[in-house]
Amino acid sequence: MKILVADDGLTSRTMLSAAINGWGHETITAADGNEVWAIMQKDNAPKLLILDWMMPGINGVELCRKLRSKMPNDAIYIILLTSKSNPQDIAEGLEAGADDYIIKPFENLELRARVNVGIRILTLSEEKLEPEKNRCAIDAIDEICQEMVQPMQSVLGWSEMLLMDLPESDINYKTLKTIKEGVGQIGSLTKRIMAISSKQKK
Repeated sequence: MKILVADDGLTSRTMLSAAINGWGHETITAADGNEVWAIMQKDNAPKLLILDWMMPGINGVELCRKLRSKMPNDAIYIILLTSKSNPQDIAEGLEAGADDYIIKPFENLELRARVNVGIRILTLSEEKLEPEKNRCAIDAIDEICQEMVQPMQSVLGWSEMLLMDLPESDINYKTLKTIKEGVGQIGSLTKRIMAISSKQKK
């Protein structure tokens, strides 16, 4: 699992990253909220984020709000690190969009347990989304095939008419026949794809 660790303290950031790497995960580190936001705009951005509350630029709570607001459909699990133990502060962090929090100082054993919870939740979310993704892909393929039918029928019709008017000795006859056969093969393949798509929808 790719995990983003954001903390403006170099020592804390390094220790967190080393611990998480030791558990078999890949870490990406950031020193402030702006850097986190830039990372999250990239392809294959991390799904599990460990954010320090107090960071320059955009703090952890503001970043939670921004991520939930600007990326509402993305499956992201956010663990907020904070030295604030007041219930009101904890509630503020959770309401801002954090999924979990850890109060500093903490033991690595606790962090690992909470990271594992996040991974399980993300895995379950992906498993639930997978059938929907497959259905959308099948619908898109079926729609493309449907749109291809009419143009191919037109090409076949015109090529047949032209072939009827051309003698086989004409230099264009062979080319036109090749085009007709090629479009026919594409048409057959399209029908097979549509048949498979229809079965998958049932």
